Amino acid sequence: MRKEVAVAVVVTTAATVLGAAVLVRQWKRRSERRWRHGQRILRKFARDSATPVAKLWHIANQLASDMQEGLMSSGDHSNLSMLVSYHAPLPTGEEGGIYYGINLRGTNFLIIRARLDGKNEPITEIRRKEVPIPSQIMVNPDSTKELFDFIAIELAKYISVHGETEIARDKKLGFTVSIPVVQAPLSSGVAVKWNSLFVDDTVGKELAKEINQALEKHGVEMQVYAVVNDTIGDLAGGRYYSKESVAAVTLGMGTDVAYLESPQQISKPLSESPKSGETVVNLQWANFNSSLLPLTEFDVSLDAQSTNPGGRIFEKFIGGMYLGEIVRRVLLKMAQEAALFGDCVPPKLKTPYLLRSPDMAAMHQDTSEDYEVVDEKLKDIFEISNTTPMVREIVAEVCDVVAERGARLVGAGIVGLVKKLGRISNKKSVITIEGGLYEHYRVFRNYLHSSVWEMLGSELSDNVVIEHSHGGSGAGSIFLAASQTQNAHS
Repeated sequence: MRKEVAVAVVVTTAATVLGAAVLVRQWKRRSERRWRHGQRILRKFARDSATPVAKLWHIANQLASDMQEGLMSSGDHSNLSMLVSYHAPLPTGEEGGIYYGINLRGTNFLIIRARLDGKNEPITEIRRKEVPIPSQIMVNPDSTKELFDFIAIELAKYISVHGETEIARDKKLGFTVSIPVVQAPLSSGVAVKWNSLFVDDTVGKELAKEINQALEKHGVEMQVYAVVNDTIGDLAGGRYYSKESVAAVTLGMGTDVAYLESPQQISKPLSESPKSGETVVNLQWANFNSSLLPLTEFDVSLDAQSTNPGGRIFEKFIGGMYLGEIVRRVLLKMAQEAALFGDCVPPKLKTPYLLRSPDMAAMHQDTSEDYEVVDEKLKDIFEISNTTPMVREIVAEVCDVVAERGARLVGAGIVGLVKKLGRISNKKSVITIEGGLYEHYRVFRNYLHSSVWEMLGSELSDNVVIEHSHGGSGAGSIFLAASQTQNAHS
């Protein structure tokens, strides 16, 4: 009897071990299948996102063509608005002294004070004060007058605190406006977009009249020449240091371009003849669209679910607002179809726009052996724990694909702009870039520079010089104030 029991126990134990082994093999096969499927998703995304030099040239050529079409009165159907945005002479580098500027942003504005001492010297003594815009002004769509009154009052306070007594009545105040983010998270509670302030040259001067009334009312002895986009201010900064500066690019949460165009190239009616012989055009390249762009299923879904479907397509490839969102969408599909993060899809991975571009950059640029930064960001942002180094490497690879594509498209856009100006083969062109995406995302910046070099080769790439803007956020208003004051005295 005891022998029979012993035999039964042995048989049962053997069956249990065999069953467990079968389950382990099944689990391994299932895991291998999921892993291979995840790799297929990544490879397909990388193929669809590819930007070989030939494609970049096609995109550059189409951008140059669309620019020319947008400058013509008959080109209203072009997806580039090509706003004639500024006529006053830009800085020469001879301007000097202390100047003030205002940089109006989405929910706040900056007061900037700085000193200029000539083109061979950097901008110095920079002071910035960020002032929140009261909610009662933000929620009122007809609050422009109240906004300008508030700005004038805060500027008067700032000047009095810093003891400025030398401000002349004819000194100009630079006034620039940053593009607010349209696709704001639902939790932000910000509904107001200052769309009325993103205007062409004529309307910008009309707004200046209202601002000047507020300045006079509150005892600020300065005047605003025109309200302009801050990208134009960055162009003014580039021009201050180099006569070969022809364009400025904003690369932050959103994107924009301002460049110098010959009036003879513009068929649109101008409000006045520019004294400098040059006109600043706002390219509005966020709206650039082409069948040549490397569109993926993730871009299609992002656009369809955005607040502006079909609009600002180029920005959705290259803007900091969208890079992290594309990464999130790829990771979500890999989690759903390939169990990248385990059998259950992490709930927070389903939240749109939860992954910001600075966090994406941190994961992408993680050089630790086991991708410790990726591990930390996955825990903090998506509450994803217990990932393996292989999984974290996949996450970093997705970031790399998205960043490389975006940066190379920016490079193609810059080459297309320089080609439109006819400067690739025979003239040096300085392009100024402002924005956190360029300043803080090192790998993105490197991909951008390398794409321009690949497109132009060693012989021509030296003709396109890309540099960071001078003075940082909002400083363009200082350069505008200086050139406008100098022009008023001449």
